[in-house]
Amino acid sequence: MATRTRLSPEERRAQLLDLGAELFAAHPYEDVHIEAVAETAGVSRGLLYHYFPNKRAFLAALLQRSSAEILAATTPDPALGPLEQLNRGIELYLTYCEANKHASRAVHRGAASADPEVLEILERAVQVQEQRIVDALEPDRKAHPLLVIAVRSWIMFQRTVCQEWLESPQVTLADARDLCVNTLVGAVANLPEKARPKLVAELLLPQD
Repeated sequence: MATRTRLSPEERRAQLLDLGAELFAAHPYEDVHIEAVAETAGVSRGLLYHYFPNKRAFLAALLQRSSAEILAATTPDPALGPLEQLNRGIELYLTYCEANKHASRAVHRGAASADPEVLEILERAVQVQEQRIVDALEPDRKAHPLLVIAVRSWIMFQRTVCQEWLESPQVTLADARDLCVNTLVGAVANLPEKARPKLVAELLLPQD
């Protein structure tokens, strides 16, 4: 067992979550034994369970933290136009995932969970992302349900692109970003007229 380091409760909790992210990123939920986190961190199992009473709570806390960090990192700038917001948001998302590979992979794996608490955490994050995009596309009127479906489907696409990109060093961040941008713009531009946002013409403007 590693030598125990004295940390504040907040630092210790963050350390345990960092170690847990590595486990959940590398293994299916059922194969993860969080006692291994305690051993790696050099703390007792009792201390680990003081912070997280069970594996389910541990994963939920990890996903909650990661989702909150991603949303904070990708907060839109209302001073930018919709296409600029889209480019910037995707680039910030990819940059966060690249810098926090274990956490982002854990979130991606968590999306396949059947646990209601885990799914609720991820659903709340999707809803925030969805609303941000819809608000940028339709700032002055209620979005058509078909537009909302397109945006929600695209969010799942973006997550998959990100995970594949992290495993493909020959693909640049700019390439992954442009793939995501062009896919959303194409989907929105090809919606039926009744569902097409007013700002679709601005989305189709050539980029510098």
